[in-house]
Amino acid sequence: MCRSIKKLRNAEPPATGDDVRAAALQYVRKVSGYRVPAKRNQAAFEAAVEEVAASTARLLELLDAR
Repeated sequence: MCRSIKKLRNAEPPATGDDVRAAALQYVRKVSGYRVPAKRNQAAFEAAVEEVAASTARLLELLDAR
């Protein structure tokens, strides 16, 4: 588990797009094993970060914040 990823739901102040992207970047780094991917893997790495960030943003929007 990525211990450095902070909780974004119900964050005070609310999580920003930068917070979501930073969490996505940490996740992709952990899963891929790359802090900085090789040039040949850069496009795949960045695409994964964008997909994870988009999924995270959707999740946060859909969760009931009771």
